[in-house]
Amino acid sequence: SNSMERSTLALVGVAGGAGTTRTTVEMAATLARADRSVAVLDAAFGTQGLATYVDDRIPDDMTAVATGDTDLGDALYDADYDVPGRVAFCPAHAPFERLARAKTPEAARAVEAAVADAAARFDHVLLDVPPVAANQAVAVLTTVDQRALVAPATQRGVDLLPRQRGRLRDLDAPADAVIATRTEAADAVTVDYADHELPVGSPVGPTSLDAGSPLAIPVAAATEALLDIDWELEFEDPGLLDRL
Repeated sequence: SNSMERSTLALVGVAGGAGTTRTTVEMAATLARADRSVAVLDAAFGTQGLATYVDDRIPDDMTAVATGDTDLGDALYDADYDVPGRVAFCPAHAPFERLARAKTPEAARAVEAAVADAAARFDHVLLDVPPVAANQAVAVLTTVDQRALVAPATQRGVDLLPRQRGRLRDLDAPADAVIATRTEAADAVTVDYADHELPVGSPVGPTSLDAGSPLAIPVAAATEALLDIDWELEFEDPGLLDRL
């Protein structure tokens, strides 16, 4: 792949339920549509949302990688999408006892190493990161090429965004962009600070595998900008791209 491209991107939720996991999966699917290989690593150990996108049993997971109990390669699960590229998920799916061990500073260093390991094996690595508090989230943010904050287009999203933005600045790992989610929901508010706006997708997802879906183009545009990619993706309404 092009050497100018960025390989690692962390998507950071401003709150639980911001749509961070969903956005991460949609971007991964879009990259795979464009024939890229993508690893999606779960740094949201508490919510474990990425596990819902994995069809298999999950004997090894991201927390086991963090605690040194398993190798990253054993904790990657390929998505069965009908695309030319590859999406592999490394979800967090663990008993409470291991969750606690996975949040130590030593584990955070193992997570950093796993990001580097994934970056060596895949074209791109996307990280699903919770609102920043835990060690593993901090470790990830300081090692990646690019960071985007994900905020729902709700009053709560508007209210919580400055705090997360400030936290990233305090870590000396400032956000490169803001992605507003659910921009066409009934309760959506106008957001003038977002670099990218994503409408609501279907609940099952990833919606962007369907080139004609309302999410396909905005997700592709955000992914292209954040990873500095120049790609030839086809959409069912090419005129839409000109209007963006």
